[in-house]
Amino acid sequence: MSLARVFTRAQLGVDAPLVTVEVHLSGGLPSLSLVGLPETAVKESKDRVRSAILNSQFEFPAKRITINLAPADLPKEGGRYDLAIALGILAASDQIPRQALADHEFIGELALGGELQGVPGALPVAIQCQHAQRCLVLPSANADEVSLCSTGNFLSATCLSQVTAYLHGQQALLTVSARAQPPTSFAHELDLLEVRGQAQAKRALEIAAAGQHNLLFIGPPGTGKTMLASRLPSLLPPMSEQEALDSASIYSLSPSQHDWQQQWRQRPFRAPHHTASGVALVGGGAKPKPGEISLAHHGVLFLDELPEYSRKVLDVLREPLESGRIVISRASRSITYPARFQLIAAMNPCPCGYFGDPSGRCHCTHEQIRRYQSQASGPLLDRIDLHVEVPPIATHLLQQAPTGECSAIVQQRVLAARARQLQRQGCSNSELKGEQRDRVCALSQEDSDWLQLAIERLQLSARGYHRILKIARTIADLDNAEQLSKSHVLEALGYRTLDRYLQK
Repeated sequence: MSLARVFTRAQLGVDAPLVTVEVHLSGGLPSLSLVGLPETAVKESKDRVRSAILNSQFEFPAKRITINLAPADLPKEGGRYDLAIALGILAASDQIPRQALADHEFIGELALGGELQGVPGALPVAIQCQHAQRCLVLPSANADEVSLCSTGNFLSATCLSQVTAYLHGQQALLTVSARAQPPTSFAHELDLLEVRGQAQAKRALEIAAAGQHNLLFIGPPGTGKTMLASRLPSLLPPMSEQEALDSASIYSLSPSQHDWQQQWRQRPFRAPHHTASGVALVGGGAKPKPGEISLAHHGVLFLDELPEYSRKVLDVLREPLESGRIVISRASRSITYPARFQLIAAMNPCPCGYFGDPSGRCHCTHEQIRRYQSQASGPLLDRIDLHVEVPPIATHLLQQAPTGECSAIVQQRVLAARARQLQRQGCSNSELKGEQRDRVCALSQEDSDWLQLAIERLQLSARGYHRILKIARTIADLDNAEQLSKSHVLEALGYRTLDRYLQK
């Protein structure tokens, strides 16, 4: 029989769907046909594979060779199929045993001399192969990346000859061992204790960390908005192994991110510049790649100088903030990337930054202030749970030694509050929806009537009403209270109004 099948995997966002490489040899003039929706880089593999086979001291069959990449409706791109195609040709021509291919998957790009080169997205392939209970053979360049999986059967090789010797039973390949798990807690370089004053902003930061709420800091320049935001990761719970793998799978698709493997158990903190385009923020391109919101998955996305971003760029965040994912549609495909991030933003109240300052040094006109603040649309601001004023710091506080609590102490309260939420409803308070939200955030009739009156006076939306309830629930969790009270709701309302700064 001159038919061979080899298993490999494609790249479709963070998914790695199975691809079966079918190789058939038949009589006729020597030729090689590649079918199954291959793109240019895959079509060029025929030349790389031919040279690699010949330079590895094998015979390239002088027959009519037909290679099918199934399923045919799945787009194939890149050089990741080279190794599987080469092994399929060798198996179909009886140069390697076919029975050894059934319980293996192969991925890797071939150089002309037969050397194996690394490919992007090896970690999602390893995870899917692990679920399929097959052994994965991959380039040595991807071994460190795949070692993040705690279980699975992974083998690495440096060239085609090593793989064929392994299939003949003549040589053992190097087993990729699981990487030693890093500590679940990290000594963060940035500590909340370093922030002087700003008690209300620190309290808001603790609430945001405890309930996974989005947060907006607003105030004059130099008041510590960026300093506060950069310390949020030190308050957040450590990542679980599954969360770390989900985040690492996204970084695996981005070769430009060089140091992600050393920090893979730490929550991402992404801070794109305000000149970033919509594609850079949410992902895209001719071959859709993950953007900043996906790289911040299970972590923090910090947008400093919020009004300096293009309004169109900011408005693309509205759907991911609600759904926790971003769908990038192209003519040939639609790719979904996860984007469950915590948004922290900071802005000045006006172009000069000193609107509302008692010294009166702001000379911005009403129209300038309105135009500046309107860069962040009302629907986007409505999706940010906490709006917090960060006032100027008194000079004498800057001259004193730091006082207050360090990040480790605050983090313990955050961990306790998160534990209560997971035990009660299985998710953070920010993710509460529908009937579950109504049950967990129930108020007494008296408090409910009072809140309804407050909502009407403040002219808040239905979304704002629900977010106030969820913030109040987080405050109650920090207080270890079973029921919501008026004091919890009152504090939550204080984080939704900024009439002193925001123009109507």
